[in-house]
Amino acid sequence: GTGKTAGFALPLLQKLTMEGSQVAANSVRALVLVPTRELAEQVQQSLLTYGENLPLRCYAVYGGVSINPQMMKLRKGIDLLVATPGRLLDLYRQNAVRFDQLLALVLDEADRMLDLGFSDDLAELNQLTSQRKQTMMFSATFAPRIQQLAMRVMHDGGSSVQKVTIDSPQEKHANIKQVLYWADNAQHKRKMLDH
Repeated sequence: GTGKTAGFALPLLQKLTMEGSQVAANSVRALVLVPTRELAEQVQQSLLTYGENLPLRCYAVYGGVSINPQMMKLRKGIDLLVATPGRLLDLYRQNAVRFDQLLALVLDEADRMLDLGFSDDLAELNQLTSQRKQTMMFSATFAPRIQQLAMRVMHDGGSSVQKVTIDSPQEKHANIKQVLYWADNAQHKRKMLDH
């Protein structure tokens, strides 16, 4: 991929390891919010790979599966938790997770979270985690609504925000060529693809 996950995961893993404080029961030291279960699993796998030899506990929680095993896992405390907003709020409302030790909040694919209607959940999680020391937001686009979200979730109304742009959204990519081929039917399409 592009290395976006490594861009926030490696510094977080290093920071958590260097600080070395013990995580309390049901507490989380760093939180990565993602829009989908699939992305939660993918980010968790990356964290487990990057932190393979580190004394840290990484875990992912998301909907679509039983909540009880997730509640049990959180009892030990988690250094780095990957979560979908809805499931995280469910766990919080059941007193299964606490944010009193939270150092960092990462919003991964913030644009997709807004597209999927997580705006209210993000606002609530922003309030619940307001004591955090750092907030990072990753988004493929920085449309006005993403900018508004950034200003809402950043401390001091975003007055000390540092924006890092890898590629300008207006930039033309000379190596991309779009072509349309008409197919008469599915069989014809398969023959063209084979060709």
